[in-house]
Amino acid sequence: MATSEIDTEKNKGRHDRRIFILGGAMAVFSSTLAYRMHFLQVSESSKFRLLAEENRINVRLLPPSRGEIFDRNGILLAGNKQNFKVILVRDEVKNLDQVLLNLEKILKFSKSFKDQLKSEILKRSPLIPITVSDNLSWEQLSNVAVNSPILPGVSPEVGLSRFYPRSTDYSHIIGYVGAVGEKDIIKMDRDYREGKISKKDPLLEIPKFQVGKTGVENKLDRQLRGKAGNKKIEVNSVGRIMREISRAESIKGANINLTIDTRLQHFVQERLSGLSASAVIMNVNSGDLLAIGSTPAFDPNKFIGGISHSDYNSILENPYNPLWNKSVQGSYPPGSTFKMIVSLAALEAGVISINDEINCKGFTEISGRKFYCWKSGGHGKVNLHNSLKQSCDHYYYELSQRIGISKIAAMARRLGVGEKFDLPLPLVESGIMPSREWRRKEKGQEWKIGDTLNTAIGQGDVLTSPLQLAVITARLATNSIVKPRLIKSFSGLSLPIESFKPLNIDPAAIREVRRGMYSVVNDKRGTAYSSRVEQADKEFAGKTGTSQVTEISKSERKRGVSKNEDKPWKYRDHALFVGYAPFTNPKYSVSVVVEHGGSGSTSAAPIARDIMLAAQYGSLPPLSAYPEAQRSRIASMLTKMQLVDPEKTLRSEYE
Repeated sequence: MATSEIDTEKNKGRHDRRIFILGGAMAVFSSTLAYRMHFLQVSESSKFRLLAEENRINVRLLPPSRGEIFDRNGILLAGNKQNFKVILVRDEVKNLDQVLLNLEKILKFSKSFKDQLKSEILKRSPLIPITVSDNLSWEQLSNVAVNSPILPGVSPEVGLSRFYPRSTDYSHIIGYVGAVGEKDIIKMDRDYREGKISKKDPLLEIPKFQVGKTGVENKLDRQLRGKAGNKKIEVNSVGRIMREISRAESIKGANINLTIDTRLQHFVQERLSGLSASAVIMNVNSGDLLAIGSTPAFDPNKFIGGISHSDYNSILENPYNPLWNKSVQGSYPPGSTFKMIVSLAALEAGVISINDEINCKGFTEISGRKFYCWKSGGHGKVNLHNSLKQSCDHYYYELSQRIGISKIAAMARRLGVGEKFDLPLPLVESGIMPSREWRRKEKGQEWKIGDTLNTAIGQGDVLTSPLQLAVITARLATNSIVKPRLIKSFSGLSLPIESFKPLNIDPAAIREVRRGMYSVVNDKRGTAYSSRVEQADKEFAGKTGTSQVTEISKSERKRGVSKNEDKPWKYRDHALFVGYAPFTNPKYSVSVVVEHGGSGSTSAAPIARDIMLAAQYGSLPPLSAYPEAQRSRIASMLTKMQLVDPEKTLRSEYE
């Protein structure tokens, strides 16, 4: 009995300890739970409130307005127009296939387009707005808005799209924009890896965002593009926008003023119309490029939304190559326009004086090979002045043997041959100034004396672009290292005009070369006398050039091909002319190249004269500036040119 009572007491003690332990554990658990609930609901309330809000708040990029491009006088060249478009955010769409099917019916696009669109949407982040369709009519935009209940995640918007009011006049300079593509993203990634940019631009993740594809639009794309903004929006359970919570505005891209004069650019393009040709005119004192012409051209507006196959094929099939900016991308043998360089090299080397004469008998013979002068009967005795005036090849054959290729090449490089100019244009050619080292490296061949003779008359391997020819002429006119520039100002801030260093060519030598160039145009025996100007204060100096494309073969001669005009167009000689004006106080230099145009005196020189007169007068040249016998023909030509008032932006055509 006693033992039983003792056991009972022991059991009771154990139960009390268990209850105590269990109660303590429950107390600890309750305290921990209370503390945790306080922590979550009070201390961390702001954090979890934000997390809850993020479930219903989306952040969208706000694309900036692209910077506009103007000419030197403020005339609009590349602007932005209103663009109705429809965007879709996948994160706000529950049934993408159904929404796309609804859009297909409303906007009436094809199934193939719908499939392509779906593929594009799935490749992108679900938070990025995808442009479904743009350049819509008001009626199409309204139809989307009316059907919003069946289009969750879809919203109509009013954005901006590029347009080019001057159409073909600036197609090779400004270029055009197009939808961002894989190449653009790959380039951005590469630039980021190489440290060229500090961070990636989220704008390039937006499908159909417009970026520069060619020309200034491409080379200055980052400056023109601007910076993205963003907005926070609240959406409901079906993806409809309820309200805008906050907004950080985008920053518009920089506005740019070019050095180009629209009036002159338009005149140049019209004057070259119908030809495969190019022309450059620049201010010799500032280096400002006033016109960069290349024909035929194309309408950049057709490329913005994607050019049609028929339009693109018509461009590709044109033998005159409209997409090619011949002024900076073309490379041509300079022909006789190279003779001023050889003259200066000879005078500087002291191998000839300005009065020394060389007898031209129509050819020079080297090792049994004859190098012919363009005048088969020869020019007789000619000095430096007359050699330029009459463009005697024999004179320069003889001169080149006395100088040697090394000194010719050195003078050519000083004047700009082989120099690549830093301009915001694609594929700017540097040309070629051949030498012994160049031939050995590039062709694995040794230099021969015949190569020197060919180079002396601007043939052989020497190549120049029309831009280089204009710069060379500017340097001849000023005896300074003139450098071209295309950008006048950024965002209203004018860029400083560079002070050009002297060329340090003997003034007497360069004066004699200029005197010879003056006679080319103004002496009755000059090769460009028919392109002279009648008003003394507008007179110009220049040099004609004809660069051979192919020689007439024996088989061609047997078929009756005896002249350049008898050849197929693509095998005919190129026509060139360079010049500067006014002669007494140079302000402008010009170069003209007419592809397969034949003689520089008949094809290129008249064009150069018209361009320089238009620059000097600042308007259509008056007939009084031309020789009286030519005025009727000139009047007819000027009347046929489809000139448009440059003050008219033509904006209404694109709105």
